[in-house]
Amino acid sequence: MAHTKSALKTIKTSKKKHEINKAIKSSLFTIEKKIRAGVEAKEDNVQDLFTNFCSVLDKAAKRNVVHKNKIARKKSQLSSLISAK
Repeated sequence: MAHTKSALKTIKTSKKKHEINKAIKSSLFTIEKKIRAGVEAKEDNVQDLFTNFCSVLDKAAKRNVVHKNKIARKKSQLSSLISAK
């Protein structure tokens, strides 16, 4: 257990930040899953989901939740998947 007040505060804030980051990553996985399912089912709203996904990814990059190379890779993978179908 932490000994000082500042260490206790750091633990508390890092737990909060962890929960926020976890929620952001979870939403990214969910949107990606919807896009992949939409491509499989040949739905019309896949492009709208993709633009929303890119927006959320860029916000995650700005907050350093996800690495920038991973974001570029996901955008590339999904855009090629959408254009192929």
